[in-house]
Amino acid sequence: MGLRAMTLSDGPAGVRGPRWDEREPSLNLPSGSALAASWDDALAYRYGAAAASEARRKDVDVVLGPTINLHRSPLGGRHFECFSEDPELTSGLAAAYVRGLQDNGVAACPKHYVANDSETDRFTVDVQLDDRPLRELYLAPFERAVADAGAWTIMSAYNSVRGVTMTENDLLETPLNSEWGFDGVVISDWTAVRSLDAVAASQDLAMPGPAPAWAGLVDAVREGRVSESDLDRKVLRLLLLAERVGALGSDAAVTPAPVDARAFAREAAVEGTVLLANDGVLPLSPALSRIAVIGHNALEARTQGGGSATVLPEQIVTPLEGIRTAFANAEVAYEIGAVVQEGVAEIPLSQITNPATGLPGVRVSFFDADGAELFAEDRRSTALVWFGGDAPIAASRRVVLEADYVAAETGEIELGFAGGNPGLLQVDGETVLDEAPVVEGTDLGAAFLNPPSLTATVAVQAGVARRIRLELRVNESESPLSGALSATLGIAPERTDPDELIARAVASAADAEVAVVVVGTNSKVESEGYDRTDLALPGRQDDLVRAVAATGTPTVVVVNAGSPVELPWAHDVAAIVQGYFGGQEFGTAVADVLTGTAEPGGRLPTTWPAALADVPVAEVTPTDGALAYTEGIHIGYRAWLKDAVAPAFPFGHGLGYTTWSWGAAQRDGDALEVTLANTGDRPGKHVVQVYAERADSSIERPVRWLVGYGVVRAAAGQTVTARIPLPDRRFAHWADAWEVEPGAFTLRIGASAVDAPLEFGWDVAAG
Repeated sequence: MGLRAMTLSDGPAGVRGPRWDEREPSLNLPSGSALAASWDDALAYRYGAAAASEARRKDVDVVLGPTINLHRSPLGGRHFECFSEDPELTSGLAAAYVRGLQDNGVAACPKHYVANDSETDRFTVDVQLDDRPLRELYLAPFERAVADAGAWTIMSAYNSVRGVTMTENDLLETPLNSEWGFDGVVISDWTAVRSLDAVAASQDLAMPGPAPAWAGLVDAVREGRVSESDLDRKVLRLLLLAERVGALGSDAAVTPAPVDARAFAREAAVEGTVLLANDGVLPLSPALSRIAVIGHNALEARTQGGGSATVLPEQIVTPLEGIRTAFANAEVAYEIGAVVQEGVAEIPLSQITNPATGLPGVRVSFFDADGAELFAEDRRSTALVWFGGDAPIAASRRVVLEADYVAAETGEIELGFAGGNPGLLQVDGETVLDEAPVVEGTDLGAAFLNPPSLTATVAVQAGVARRIRLELRVNESESPLSGALSATLGIAPERTDPDELIARAVASAADAEVAVVVVGTNSKVESEGYDRTDLALPGRQDDLVRAVAATGTPTVVVVNAGSPVELPWAHDVAAIVQGYFGGQEFGTAVADVLTGTAEPGGRLPTTWPAALADVPVAEVTPTDGALAYTEGIHIGYRAWLKDAVAPAFPFGHGLGYTTWSWGAAQRDGDALEVTLANTGDRPGKHVVQVYAERADSSIERPVRWLVGYGVVRAAAGQTVTARIPLPDRRFAHWADAWEVEPGAFTLRIGASAVDAPLEFGWDVAAG
């Protein structure tokens, strides 16, 4: 019948393809929270189109994204991968992303349906919430992705909702199929199908297959315990998906329009960069002659969060590289300042040689229990994951990595490895480590992708090669991850006294015209598999920023974090730039913003607290297996307004390099038209945000809630108009059905949830 295999691939911020392999690099786009910070549906559409182009380049039919769970709490470990705390902003971006993918012939898979908003006990947690928040908040983005954008697949979550695991939950039928008209494939999160009860619950595809939970499916059909018609429905949906992606019959897959991947990654990073504060120091003068760049994340930038969405880009531009390129005629000095990275990082390709080929890289060999070599390959990285591909991991008992390492400087390095397997590390034939890392926690996925490290101090001499050999013992016990392996042969940060590192940074800053301090998180703070315990920057970064600012040198802080962090020194520095996980062109985008080559285009998609104690919704840890959403419809800025607590930076906040004046608002049918003018001396971008209020409402409502938004761009002195659709549904509430309370709503129009200077009356008829 002309049916070929279909390939499904992570991730939402890039497309990995069938293998994790640096020899098959992927485009590393900015994280979900960075995309959301653009507040730009058109950019989200292009983001989806870029993902489709990558998918087809890698022969991928289904991209497992976007991730559209909400930022219910800033402690959520996968916060960086999701869009926003607001359902309206998330919905608009999600629908645009889905269209961008599917208009180019690649299926989108919005995830994780539903209420998978934290990571603690994610496989078993039972989320307890009422119908109204379920419908108005957590289901809303999925509804728009299906009903408006026509998503071809949906991913069901691990968690339970109201006592029933999601792969067996009635929510897969109602509202998904019966109300929204979904005719696609429900794909399970990996291993989320637990029993044959999923068959009758509109769960279509169990991943990864063959799924043990469905091993008895044929017998169950024959014995009448499972309806054959349920299977027919699933098969027809899978065939429809195949037809849509060009995997059935003679019709070929759609060929997406070509995308300048690096240029788009750079543009998207700029559009998602938020200027949180600026005393006028930015943009920096091109005449600067000495700049101090400080911070571990300036050198080892995080361009993406940890977990299954990780991709391997061909190259990464760090903030240090971006600034040095932008200020080619200036002296740009660098100091680490404070150690952020935990454990080993891969060894730069320029410093390792494959002993078998003489080329940059490492030789990897696989041996069976008798010591016979099964397979060997030449890799171009020392950070390796085998999850698919040709390597016979399941049959191997030892895996050996060998390379010749040449240090750039004479001294000592912390050489070691990260992984979940016992390892023997030798340098020039001498054993320096023979230990087994201790894996913490029970989340196998987190342990696989963010394993612990072991290191030893090794003396090195500049320009002198040393042979490194790492031998890993594998498959010594039964594990659900048998046949997969992750390992990094690498170097950990120097063990210099922390006070000395700060003192060196202070001296560098005192001798500079401006200091750029890049702070951020690490993979132990933000990753799939676990939630955060606090909002503090790891290590001594807060002490570092305070010390640099105290020199009197104008200090610009760039935040390299995918979700909110505490900034206790915010009033002590000249400017703060939130860059999120900005993708592979992160450093170039940072330089564009610092120099004013580009406008910082972002606005916060999430409220930033001054301290964790102020956060209204902070509970992400289940009690007796259940996590109650007791806050109801009040999450994010809604909860902040309800509690009348001022955050550090409100939802929607973001500055630019020009000034604006608000004109008038008027109604045009079901749309609001807002006029504003660029009163500055350079072109700029503004995000028009429209919030609704109903002080005399007969039902409980938020103090204020987002009902629409739009991006405008204007040249200096230009007046522009934003046209923002406001259908009645934006004013509806759930009461066993969607209802609209007739009467007058007050619209607040402005630049954030608390800065909304325009007021406009909006009448809604009964419906």
